Amino acid sequence: MAEKLREGLLLGMGNPLLDISATVDEDFLKKYDLKPNNAILAEEKHKPLYDELIEQYHADFIAGGSVQNSMRVAQWFLEKPNITIYMGCVGKDKYSKILEERARSSGINVRYHYTDKETTGTCAVLITGKERSLCANLAAANCFCPSHIEEPENKKLIDSADYFYISGFFLTVSPETIQIIAKHAFEKNKLFTMNLSAPFLCELFKKPMRAALPYVDILFGNETEADAFAKANDFQTTDRKEIALKISRMEKINDKRKRIVIITQGEGPVILARDNTVTEFPAEKLPAEKVIDTNGAGDAFVGGFLAQLIQGQSIEVCIKCGIWAATQIIQKSGCTYEGKPNFAP
Repeated sequence: MAEKLREGLLLGMGNPLLDISATVDEDFLKKYDLKPNNAILAEEKHKPLYDELIEQYHADFIAGGSVQNSMRVAQWFLEKPNITIYMGCVGKDKYSKILEERARSSGINVRYHYTDKETTGTCAVLITGKERSLCANLAAANCFCPSHIEEPENKKLIDSADYFYISGFFLTVSPETIQIIAKHAFEKNKLFTMNLSAPFLCELFKKPMRAALPYVDILFGNETEADAFAKANDFQTTDRKEIALKISRMEKINDKRKRIVIITQGEGPVILARDNTVTEFPAEKLPAEKVIDTNGAGDAFVGGFLAQLIQGQSIEVCIKCGIWAATQIIQKSGCTYEGKPNFAP
């Protein structure tokens, strides 16, 4: 089906970050007031940890940022370059060169917004056993300006894309840009997808999240994000199937299709809420010794899902591909893969 794919079909937007990944102990997390299996934005107290990781923990550098990871994984499946476009803001430094080189070699049409106000963003990926804690210093990623999408070449790419994917993390950077893309998708009846991305966003960025949600056709999230969203929005239930249903029924501007909500639960089943019904899809449970790093699982799930979606596959096939992709990625360090994908629906 790849021969039917055209360039620029899927446009992703998020925070490009260079991941600094290392295995640490629980004392290191406590030292910087971090929790396992969580994602936060760096505060002043977290700034020294990046140098400490590099100097004392033999950290790996991996091209990252949630949406950029998802676009890379999608391209892995599509096996044809430039089907995906990626936009985000980086600094004019060596790290952005590494990021662009990795992303382009993955087949993504990179359209970075460059700033000289900040250095390229970094994300500490702190691995403790099978869990990971993310601490992102957005730096340049924070400087994304809506003017970037008004540049003629970028505007042309947006006009030509049929599918959009934006991370919840981008709510902290440019809610204005999200609104512009969301309204464009609505007016042209294109598919607009988002991710809850982190529990803190559901609480601290509730207002811009609720402003974007009416435009969202497909919403992704994991179990902790779904729980946080339910709490922040006073759902008065902890039943994740009920949470998924309630989110699917929230206000939606484009009434030509109902919202689809997908909640992943690690080793637990993936929850799909669609047309007022809930379906569960079993995740593949790997032997503990095969699980290397769960950091990229959610990004990989979305990448696998979107790769099938833009080829016209059913939501069931999209979810199965997402599960397959996540299962592959957690067997490696970082959101990395090798060889050709041999997913069979």
